[in-house]
Amino acid sequence: MNKYLDEYINYILIEKGLSKNTCYSYKNDIDKYLCYINKENITKIDIEKYIEYLNNNKVKSSTISRNIVSIKSYHKYISRMYDYNDPSESIIRPKQSIRLPEVLSKEEVDNLLNIEVTDAFSFRNKTMLELMYATGLRVSELVNLNINDIDFENATVRCFGKGNKERIIPIVDYALNLVKEYVELYRNGMLKGYLTDSLFLNNHGKNMTRQGFFKIIKKIALEKNIKKKIHPHMLRHSFATHILENGADLRIIQELLGHENISTTQIYTHVRTDLIRKNYDDFHPRSKID
Repeated sequence: MNKYLDEYINYILIEKGLSKNTCYSYKNDIDKYLCYINKENITKIDIEKYIEYLNNNKVKSSTISRNIVSIKSYHKYISRMYDYNDPSESIIRPKQSIRLPEVLSKEEVDNLLNIEVTDAFSFRNKTMLELMYATGLRVSELVNLNINDIDFENATVRCFGKGNKERIIPIVDYALNLVKEYVELYRNGMLKGYLTDSLFLNNHGKNMTRQGFFKIIKKIALEKNIKKKIHPHMLRHSFATHILENGADLRIIQELLGHENISTTQIYTHVRTDLIRKNYDDFHPRSKID
């Protein structure tokens, strides 16, 4: 069945509109699965043996669950297109415990964003971080912004999320003013002869990359002595959690983040409950009494 893999990947990329990263994950999962099975007529028992093999090799439950989704999706496509019996139909995806995203406290965010501006690059760094925290953009959405995606008159940013779906997000004045100042005073001086509409440029005058932004935020967190293992998505999680704490409606947060399903957004209610519990345990005067 390996001969159908490229066809299936094209289907989920073009027809289902999944991102290249998601398609790569599916392809990687299915490649390993098919190499392990190594036969044409795959049965339910074969799939169960593969899942057992993953378990025996101490693969994380979340990874196994993702593999099962990939396998089931692949077999469903083949069975529909070529009238095969689907051997994965009765395979059940294991229940997963809720894995809460790690967030920064408001004090940690203030510390992270308190960047001393000494040149164009430090101003760019501050602007990127402030814009990300102000809007909840994914890092890929942030680095792919063009200048004309910022509507200064209406204080909004246009971005293209998963499946290339467009959404419009409001920007608070403070972050908007930073972007305006960056564009008017700093960006042109960073071009170094290149012609590009990209909003955020790297040190070589080309558009900022995800890897470049990760290095920047990691370096700043280290300088600020932030102990958490920081990554760009943490600012997005922090944005959602903090506006929820301040009373934002869950449906509005769903729209801002570009989540297709409200259940994805509901994870932040668990984060909020978790934070309340931690604060209770840390600060209640009788919580430490045996």
